[in-house]
Amino acid sequence: MPKPLPELLAPAGNPDKLATALAYGADAVYLGGRALSLRAKTEGFSFPELRSAVELAHGKGAKVYFALNLLAREEHLAGVEAYLEELADIAVDGVIIADPGIAAMARRRAPHVPIHISTQANTSNSAAAAFWRDLGARRVNVARELGASRIRAMVAKVPDLEFEVFVHGAMCMAVSGRCLLSAHLTDRSGNLGQCTHPCRYDYAVTAVRLEERLRPGRDTWEVRCGGEFSQVMAAEDLCLVKYLQWFRQNGIKSLKIEGRMKTPSYLAQVTDVYRTALDDLAAGTFRPGLYLEELQQLATRPLSTSFFTPEPVTLRPALSRDMTKNVVGRLVEPAGNDGWIMDVKHRFETDAPLEILLPGLRRPVLRPGDYGVENDEGLGLDTAHGGMRVVLRCGHPDLEPGLFLRAAHPEAYGIRGI
Repeated sequence: MPKPLPELLAPAGNPDKLATALAYGADAVYLGGRALSLRAKTEGFSFPELRSAVELAHGKGAKVYFALNLLAREEHLAGVEAYLEELADIAVDGVIIADPGIAAMARRRAPHVPIHISTQANTSNSAAAAFWRDLGARRVNVARELGASRIRAMVAKVPDLEFEVFVHGAMCMAVSGRCLLSAHLTDRSGNLGQCTHPCRYDYAVTAVRLEERLRPGRDTWEVRCGGEFSQVMAAEDLCLVKYLQWFRQNGIKSLKIEGRMKTPSYLAQVTDVYRTALDDLAAGTFRPGLYLEELQQLATRPLSTSFFTPEPVTLRPALSRDMTKNVVGRLVEPAGNDGWIMDVKHRFETDAPLEILLPGLRRPVLRPGDYGVENDEGLGLDTAHGGMRVVLRCGHPDLEPGLFLRAAHPEAYGIRGI
């Protein structure tokens, strides 16, 4: 009897991203409020919006986990308590916590809401996992620094706890995200939800070469800059799509995608890849090359296995901008006569082929002549620019509100001269 598939857990930084994650196949979403989460720059959800979000997700058979995973200071405790009292009356499926004090408060204020331990807690061994279980936690997201063998050992030693693993997204240069760089440079603490992501800034390398005193002639660490500026502290992104069978075999409950700050189009494509990969795994048609090809379209840094494998493996390099397929628009609603209101996300020529991003990694192509683009006065457009709202005239039967369209490479479809 095959083991059940892991849950696919996707970020939902606002109602728009929530709808996207659900449309492209997430089993569960994680989201936060307007304050006290680790993504202060996201819109978050008010409590009335959270109730609506839970109702929407539950109606589609998905779960909602609420992030309350700041490493709280004394002045935050009253606000945390107020959040927990509100959550007690909202049917969220779990609350994500990193602070043991907040976990204890959650047991008192919302005892019926399952506690999920955030990666910020840096749970690196079975004794720590058992500690959280004994404190009342149902699930632990393991430290991002753990490899496959250590994760397997933890699962085996604490079988009555659910385990969750990050499988895709940006990797913080600090231990499980406990970074001080933002606080150091901008006085905005990443551990309080105010991270300005300085690890992803562009830096000019002026002199970075370390030699330890007792190891003369041996470089301990050296950074070289190939151009004027370089992203030397955010060199790669995590990608574990090839290893879904391992997660299934080893009883991992949930696979988490990083990215509450990412765009809806990014979220749609990544969620679609992992949803399709899990479904393919169940059907015996696993296609890792296809999944990596799709994910490479989104990557601004190389895709890596990071700590999961004994040595990090770079699975795919980042593509140059001229090789990526830009998402050009998102369908809003029907407009009659095979028309669709569409928000343009990126400039495109209206005589170029487009791909419809359908769930299940289906990518039907709209060739020139299969569609037209009009402005709000009904006049045809040769070029559509980002920020415009246009009407797409197209009779394709699979078009639905919320779907994205992206540019296609003409040569791939035998289209010349564009």
